Amino acid sequence: MINWKRVEELRDEIGAEDFNEVVELFLDEVEEVIERLQTQPDLGRLEADLHFLKGSALNLGFHAFSLLCQAGEVAAASGKAETVDLAKTIQSFFDSKAEFESKLAAA
Repeated sequence: MINWKRVEELRDEIGAEDFNEVVELFLDEVEEVIERLQTQPDLGRLEADLHFLKGSALNLGFHAFSLLCQAGEVAAASGKAETVDLAKTIQSFFDSKAEFESKLAAA
């Protein structure tokens, strides 16, 4: 679910001190989009939202979530936004976040 190698690469790239700040920023920005998708999904901007989420997920190693975002982005770009399983995608984010935070807290 999480690409821990990517997480370590990111930590090495930006330094352990700034890593927590980047994680916090990532989670805040992603949760803002997730909340909008949960409360006011706009199929007209779904492709852009999923593209943003995919990029954020890849940067922080949320591999499974990024794959769902990519599949949804492709579907939305193909005019099939209504086929995107937003509930599954959103749940993947929360599952990834829980695993991520659990492992980081244990480290």
